[in-house]
Amino acid sequence: MIKRLLIILTLTAIAFGFYPLAWGVEDARQLSPLAAGYVENSVEELGTSNVVTAIVVSYRGLDTLGEVTVLFAAAAGVTLLMTSGNPERRKKRAASRGKDGKDGKDGKDGSEGGSDKARRQGSELLAAGAAFLFPIIWLFGIYIFIHGHLTPGGGFQGGVVIASAVLLIIFADCRQELGHTVLQLAEALSGAAYVGVGLLGLWMAAGFLDPRFLAAGEFGELFSAGAIPIIYSLIGIKVGAELTGIVDSLRRCS
Repeated sequence: MIKRLLIILTLTAIAFGFYPLAWGVEDARQLSPLAAGYVENSVEELGTSNVVTAIVVSYRGLDTLGEVTVLFAAAAGVTLLMTSGNPERRKKRAASRGKDGKDGKDGKDGSEGGSDKARRQGSELLAAGAAFLFPIIWLFGIYIFIHGHLTPGGGFQGGVVIASAVLLIIFADCRQELGHTVLQLAEALSGAAYVGVGLLGLWMAAGFLDPRFLAAGEFGELFSAGAIPIIYSLIGIKVGAELTGIVDSLRRCS
């Protein structure tokens, strides 16, 4: 009875908290002065046709730096949790799997070892589809963050698409081993380069992550908008590496 009462009280408190959001929100008739400034000046100041990109990468670049830092902390936390579990449990799981499927139950008589190996291999159809789609998905992810200053998209979206390609490969065969050294280098170097580009903007332009230390180029072209394509590419590489590391941590502990 007390448990149900606490649940009811909690739900009631949540309802009161969301009440102003549900009934007090009105459609904005006009942009705020800050938003209007972003919309009116982004093309002229930064040379980007995607206003969201101008805001995320330049005007509010420090926020983006914080978001990347939060994602890094989340990736590090997941890896720590997944690798610091009960050692006895890990030993038992490793013993049950055996070395190359040959630890007593090798599956020759339809035993558990053979079924576990088959389950982890996945189907041939999935493996063939993953091998075909993997480079296409990677190219699509790269396209998204390279063209983030021209079309909807950006570094976070492109990084997620790249990580989804790795997830597809893992679904096809859980025994796939990723190059952890390559992932760590990509994550570390892209993060350091991102901060370095921000400092170049502080030194050579008007502020941190100001992309105008490079030539704006011709509006609408791929090589335009100053350093914004470089910034988004670095974000895409870092996000893709971090999410891939999270996926790999979950795979190794499954």
